[in-house]
Amino acid sequence: MENLQNSLGTFTWLLPVIIILALWDSVWKLIGLWKAARNNHLGWFICIGIFNTMGIVPIIYILSNKKPRVLN
Repeated sequence: MENLQNSLGTFTWLLPVIIILALWDSVWKLIGLWKAARNNHLGWFICIGIFNTMGIVPIIYILSNKKPRVLN
């Protein structure tokens, strides 16, 4: 029993890391899903919704589908 407690104690840093990564992925996923839905990009919407890539796919979508700025 003592060995189990010692081994669990060494991974106490892992829970905050998992929580931070989950929040990071959720924020980017929600932004990507919102933009894909607004732009009627069903393929991107499905891809962003299915795959958990820690925000990589939504970031790629957002960067590749930016509207050009109008300069005065």
